[in-house]
Amino acid sequence: MKIEHLLDSEELAEWKASKELCKSSKPDSALGASALSSCKSQGLRGRDSKVKARYGGSKKRRKIKGKVKGAAHGGPLPDYS
Repeated sequence: MKIEHLLDSEELAEWKASKELCKSSKPDSALGASALSSCKSQGLRGRDSKVKARYGGSKKRRKIKGKVKGAAHGGPLPDYS
């Protein structure tokens, strides 16, 4: 059986990491890349980026730091994809 038969692409697009996984004491390096980015987008893990953006009602561009939600989860950060 091939992987295409097991996983539907629509299911993968809607997948997000569980709240328990994101709030666990596991370090970022122990999580997979997809799970870590999902946790950050949900605002459950902190971000520390060199990228600057306007968010949170600020008119100035500032570094993306701390627990900031992405647009897909109702947050102020725009979707860069």
